Amino acid sequence: MVAEKNFGAALPDWKVPARPARAPLSGHYAGLEPLDPAGHAQQLFAAYSEDASVWDYLPYGPFTNEAEFKSWLSDKVASADPMFFAVRDLESGLIGGMLSFLRITPEGGSIELGHINFSSRLQRRRAATEAMTLAINWAFAAGYRRFEWKCDSLNLASRRAAARLGLSYEGVFRQATIYKGRNRDTAWFAAIDAEWPALRAAYDSWLSPENFTAEGEQKQRLSTLTRPVLVCHDPALS
Repeated sequence: MVAEKNFGAALPDWKVPARPARAPLSGHYAGLEPLDPAGHAQQLFAAYSEDASVWDYLPYGPFTNEAEFKSWLSDKVASADPMFFAVRDLESGLIGGMLSFLRITPEGGSIELGHINFSSRLQRRRAATEAMTLAINWAFAAGYRRFEWKCDSLNLASRRAAARLGLSYEGVFRQATIYKGRNRDTAWFAAIDAEWPALRAAYDSWLSPENFTAEGEQKQRLSTLTRPVLVCHDPALS
């Protein structure tokens, strides 16, 4: 008797999406600008100097002076993967952080958001959330099937951010790498294209001006809107 063989779903209409371009993305509260050391280094260095702990879970930084930081940025500009963007808070007009597309795999339909580093002047602002949703929106609109987020498993702030954005927990890769002389177990999160319509509706609802008071306080939490989309909850957050 021949054993039955099982295969994944056929994808007859699958088309390989384009790689991200060095082009700005803009929303109501945030703008993503292709990284430019000449235009961004001074503001970024000043913003990050307010709290050096923003570098704790990154494999680089902090930097001792602006020249050193600008040199590091100049190296990153040459990279297509990761591809870095500076984040501008459109309400204040200030650059307050960075993020990047990385592990860009068009042939597999997968792309990751990483190297996220928001200074204190950007944290807990609408611009910070919208900056990440702009990247997610671009990826799914371009035709990617899977959007990933990975972080040090001990970085609970990053794990909370992933869950808040509706990215489902997929487990921990033990001893995945070493950075700054210490072990890193990596927690994985992702959303897939079938979940994108519900996530997009949640993002649009949360970012709507009607969801905020005159003082800028949210009326409904984003995590409340995205929770129904999660197919697996992060046990570290329970």
